[in-house]
Amino acid sequence: MARACLGSPPIISSSFQHFRLSTAKFPAVNASHVSTTITTTTTMPHPHPSLEVAGGARERFLLPLMTILSKPYTPFPLVAYNRHLETIFAAFFRSIPQIRLRRECLRTADDGAVALDWVAGDDGRLPLETPVVILLPGLTGGSDDSYVRHMLVRARSKGWRVVVFNSRGCGDSPVTTPQFYSASFLGDMREVVAKVAARYPKANLYAIGWSLGANILVRYLGEESNACPLSGAVSLCNPFNLPIADEDFRKGFNIVYDKALANALCKIFKKHALLFEDMVGEYNIPSVANAKSVREFDEGLTRVSFGFKSVDDYYYNSSSSDSIKQVQIPLLCIQAANDPIAPSRGIPHEDIKENPNCLLVVTPKGGHLGWVAGSEAPRGAPWTDPLVMDFLEHLERGEPTAPASSSNLGGIQQHLEV
Repeated sequence: MARACLGSPPIISSSFQHFRLSTAKFPAVNASHVSTTITTTTTMPHPHPSLEVAGGARERFLLPLMTILSKPYTPFPLVAYNRHLETIFAAFFRSIPQIRLRRECLRTADDGAVALDWVAGDDGRLPLETPVVILLPGLTGGSDDSYVRHMLVRARSKGWRVVVFNSRGCGDSPVTTPQFYSASFLGDMREVVAKVAARYPKANLYAIGWSLGANILVRYLGEESNACPLSGAVSLCNPFNLPIADEDFRKGFNIVYDKALANALCKIFKKHALLFEDMVGEYNIPSVANAKSVREFDEGLTRVSFGFKSVDDYYYNSSSSDSIKQVQIPLLCIQAANDPIAPSRGIPHEDIKENPNCLLVVTPKGGHLGWVAGSEAPRGAPWTDPLVMDFLEHLERGEPTAPASSSNLGGIQQHLEV
């Protein structure tokens, strides 16, 4: 709906034949004797000023999310005082819900493997038409991460079927070929979605991605475009513009995150180092095994594995910011303005505003994968989880999304003169 709809209410005068009036409620009359005036007052609700809510789908999806967006974003005291403190607190002190998972290893077309973790017992408990949500963790992340577990438990509590997509080497996923995953590679994502869709052909499929997982997800949505089999998706803490994220990653306190993630990548690599022993070409295996930064790891291994000329070429051509224009399904993007790893200046604001399928919510605080706020703070679920489920449940219900067609808007007055 155009922004003009937020202004003065239209007054529409029309002859009787242009209106579909129920014959049960209105007796037949001569149209020449009828003057019909419909005055419609549409009051679009406004999100709380502490939140930035924008996007081409703002008017399309704002109303069903207002239960949460109408309230102020109130971070937990002390923890959210500093973006780094909030990021570290969430990573190390957020609770990890316990739930039994059943692992399925999926062999890919190139003889690689990824691990899909399903909730044990759901196959026998849930109907085949139950909606399915695929969770994509961040760099080196997996189904054991607290933010993944909280989202998994919440979706399951709503009656959804959930599966965690652990990339090659992540979450103890097996590595069977000399290739890991990357921000640019979408082959595994396509195969996972196809596998899940084939198993549950009567169910609607959705996906949620965090950090690098969000970047991969949005790139997938853009490349699939109109052919995308998903019914909706959510992106959280997406770095969007990888050159910008890389630039900030090597500054100040961010170097701590850089070293920690590089160390995690090296641990994954060393478990499977023998697979890479005979690799030739531009690979720098000794450098990869002892990488002190993510950039160094990507330069020695990732960019070579996926055919990029340099690490900068890899980052430039793997950014999901370039994919927003092609997204053709409902997409909710949630970012924190103070995210140290996914800088707010990398958010493609204009492209999101111009895409009628995209909605952007930016919180003033939250750090990276933090969002220590809301009723479950400080050690419970992130503030984002209820918002994510409200969005997905609205899509699954298939309710009208345009405000003009929603009975919840109120303010509609009809004046009939006979």
